Amino acid sequence: MNITLEKYHGLGNDYLIFDPNKNELELTDENVRLICDRNFGVGSDGLLVGPILGRDKLELRIYNPDGSEAQNSGNGVRIFGKYLKDGGYVQKNRFIINTLSGQQTLQYLNEEGTKIKVSMGKLNFFSDQIPVTGPRREVLNETMLFGSIPYRVTCVNIGNPHCVIWLNDISKDLVCRIGKYSEASEYFPEKINTQLLKVLDRTNIEIEIYERGAGYTLASGTSGCAAAGAAYRMGLTDSKMYVHMPGGILEVEIEEDGNVLMTGEVGYVGRFTLSHEMAEQLKSLQ
Repeated sequence: MNITLEKYHGLGNDYLIFDPNKNELELTDENVRLICDRNFGVGSDGLLVGPILGRDKLELRIYNPDGSEAQNSGNGVRIFGKYLKDGGYVQKNRFIINTLSGQQTLQYLNEEGTKIKVSMGKLNFFSDQIPVTGPRREVLNETMLFGSIPYRVTCVNIGNPHCVIWLNDISKDLVCRIGKYSEASEYFPEKINTQLLKVLDRTNIEIEIYERGAGYTLASGTSGCAAAGAAYRMGLTDSKMYVHMPGGILEVEIEEDGNVLMTGEVGYVGRFTLSHEMAEQLKSLQ
């Protein structure tokens, strides 16, 4: 049994693509973890499964490196869009894909398909939609304790849940220290993605990211959109801004109705054909 994977990255946030039209392996959380393992597998920040074809729809399933399934991924969606172009699945410059969080519209901004704009959906700050425990309210500039330390947070859903913490100084060490508490905090029944936000000026913000099911990441599309949305809602920025992450920069625009437009680059890494031994090991984990 041959298993072939394609690897791409969005600003250093790398994903492997498992095309079910070209591979016969039945995926489980165990073999997803092995595929994504950077020591014993190919290594990635997650696995994109698709296109799943049916009834004139293109469907994408997204898996974290711990084997759990994600509702959405901004970088993952752009990467998938580039793969669809490379694989000849789409010929239009504008098209729709379906994820667990709903439909998303993608648009190629150059001939190579390396620069893509995505309509990510609407920001939702209501606690029952994120979700956050407690009475229904918009979770704006609230105090929450992580590791017994109080932080002012704004929480938002953009297809998946996010907790944005506005600070004057941010770092990888700090987001990892906070993230290990916030990810599985009792505030968040479905866990949470965490961003530390530093506002540079009205059109530029900087973030550090700790993702549920993945840990520290160099870049995240939904995290960039969530942080931009939180900064705009708190009156700290204009509606159009650049989100600076360790892996690179995203362009984000908040429309009047709360819909978010995200623009960013995608890079192709290469094709990986797994060894017979690796394929058999993955098959044994079905």
